[in-house]
Amino acid sequence: MDTLIKGDCLLELKNIKDNSIDLIYLDPPFYTQKKQTLSKKKKDEVKKYEFEDSWDSLDEYLSYIKDRLVECRRVLKKTGNIFLHCDRNACHYLKIVMDEVFGINNFRSEIIWTYKRWSNSKKGLLNSHQNIYFYSKTSNYKFNTLYTNYSLTTNLDQILQNRVKDSDGITVYQTDKDGNIVNNYDKKGVPLSDVWDIPYLNPKAKERNGYPTQKPILLLEQIIKIGSDEGDVILDPFCGSGTTLAAAKLLKRKYIGFDISDDAINLCKERLSGNIVKTDSKLLEEGIEKYNNKTKEEQYIIDLFEGLPVQRNSGMDAIIPSNDSDEVIAIKFQKVDESLEDCISKINNACKIKGIKNKIIIKNKSQRITTLFENDIIDDNKDIIILSSYKELITNLIKKR
Repeated sequence: MDTLIKGDCLLELKNIKDNSIDLIYLDPPFYTQKKQTLSKKKKDEVKKYEFEDSWDSLDEYLSYIKDRLVECRRVLKKTGNIFLHCDRNACHYLKIVMDEVFGINNFRSEIIWTYKRWSNSKKGLLNSHQNIYFYSKTSNYKFNTLYTNYSLTTNLDQILQNRVKDSDGITVYQTDKDGNIVNNYDKKGVPLSDVWDIPYLNPKAKERNGYPTQKPILLLEQIIKIGSDEGDVILDPFCGSGTTLAAAKLLKRKYIGFDISDDAINLCKERLSGNIVKTDSKLLEEGIEKYNNKTKEEQYIIDLFEGLPVQRNSGMDAIIPSNDSDEVIAIKFQKVDESLEDCISKINNACKIKGIKNKIIIKNKSQRITTLFENDIIDDNKDIIILSSYKELITNLIKKR
């Protein structure tokens, strides 16, 4: 069943039987009114991928999308689901088109995919989310509930105890015939919400293959898991970089992919023929609270001086603005199992790469590793301010600012 075809999806969809597809994911052009281009170096050559996203009018664009949605609805099973990926350029128009084709009663969710993007934004708010409209063909649709971890602030009673409505419609804890609260140790977590915090693929991610609008496998896996089962058929009419097909393969689903570009089809074939590279996410596996490795005291200092926490960098824990608008101060909190010599080496290396001149280290009073000739090491690194306490840090930062 696994199929990859070059061609206009409108024509290729007509070759698919009615009521034969379990889940469809579309990531069509977003009406950006420009050519999407990205390059990736492969061995000794640079491969350029691009597609046109320019339209004579909004009506032309919406008609293009609607024609393909009508065919998508025809091929979906009665228990099938469809997910349309879009962004702020045309999402408000596409929601109306989806209502017309699938019926407003079959609208299930608007999924907000949110992510961090580091950018010097022009005037206005930084764009950090995209929209995914989830519709079913009928009210008898397939849906698998996924669960996420409880928040660290969740009360233990809320986790362990069942809640029910009493005769007055008020939510109370469930009790047995003797009035004892009934505990439930089988709770799986918090049902997945419609806001998904999944990291955007950074330019250096191993999963990156050079396609300009490539989505992370983690995103497509989540979509496929909630709307289909193993052995189901997944269709992507605009398969581009092949992420949907790769996710389907990893999750033991069958797949069908169309794309009008020879380069995209060849890229998909290459990606699907070998071991599929997938970016792991500590954020998804452990939750946002565990992803942040700062202590309460460290985070307090960072917030106090309007600093920016730095994650996944052993050389610095935060950067804080100084009086000179062109300069920042790198802060490193010494770890319990880290010698002062190692600590200095790490912040020096990190700041050299980032071009940061101002450096401060806060020593850890609970340090397990003793450094010989510590005073000599400090004397050899006079460009680093080395402090013994948070109080000293606050005093020095106030002076530098």
